[in-house]
Amino acid sequence: MYTAHTDRYADMPYRRTGRSGLKLPALSLGLWHNFGPDRPVETQRAILRRAFDLGVTHFDLANNYGPPPGAAEESFGEALKTDFARYRDEMIISTKAGYLMWPGPYGEWGSRKYLMSSLDQSLQRMGLDYVDIFYSHRPDPDTPFEETMGALHSAVQQGKALYVGISNYSAEQTREAARILGELGTPLLIHQPRYSMLDRRPEDEGLLDALDELQVGSIVFSPLEQGVLTARYLDGIPEDSRAASDSPFLNSDAITEDLVAKLRALNDIARSRGQSLAQLALAWVLRGRRVTSALVGASSPQQLEDSVAAIRNLDFDADELARIDAAIKG
Repeated sequence: MYTAHTDRYADMPYRRTGRSGLKLPALSLGLWHNFGPDRPVETQRAILRRAFDLGVTHFDLANNYGPPPGAAEESFGEALKTDFARYRDEMIISTKAGYLMWPGPYGEWGSRKYLMSSLDQSLQRMGLDYVDIFYSHRPDPDTPFEETMGALHSAVQQGKALYVGISNYSAEQTREAARILGELGTPLLIHQPRYSMLDRRPEDEGLLDALDELQVGSIVFSPLEQGVLTARYLDGIPEDSRAASDSPFLNSDAITEDLVAKLRALNDIARSRGQSLAQLALAWVLRGRRVTSALVGASSPQQLEDSVAAIRNLDFDADELARIDAAIKG
């Protein structure tokens, strides 16, 4: 039987999420990849156990994570039953709905019908009575925000979620979602945008400013750009890398000579800080505390340990930030 480390809260910093009472670990574990039937169950369990032992209390899922869709929630549900049942109250578990899950007009987007049905299915797959955070995974251009936000509010009212969030919403859409939820009496807790040293749209398009203004938390996905911001591509494209596979999220065309040169320059900066490139990238998104938590994936416990080690140095001086900007601009 798994027993969590007694010192699991010793090192991980926890950050308050917006103006709520909820704190999240600086690093959270995302189950977007590596938790489907194509991965050994024991490896999956080892990653989850190691995460919890390191103080990673937040586990982020979505209805469509796998592959196939639903597989990550099923795998996580089995791990909950086997390893974590007695630790449930120490865990933050989130899921989302918005992308395609089943055929027909009610299997995706943001209708009340889809969101409530999807949440019920997610709870069943994980064997839970409630999730801590339920997200609208993407805005629906054809459904009024009042309906989508109303469904999130209902999830809380029905006791199926403690908090609600949104993902992939623009700054303007975030303000509108927060307004509607506030009027309903279920505050918007958190936004999950894509953000990294190489993708600064949340800064450039005013999303981080909006979240500061609204006092809403943020948890960023792809801070390592699907593994690009690691040592994997410093010398080209390894045969066993994601870019060399048929992944829809990263292909070999993205790994250009110009990008590799930038990665090498960033790696030099990381070395000067005593960090790996991945640790530098994670520390960068967490700098200044504008971001509540950064989501990391892991294919092994060792990879997770390397990511978590980023918390040892989250501070940057002005010269380091300028060198990073210069490296990216080339």
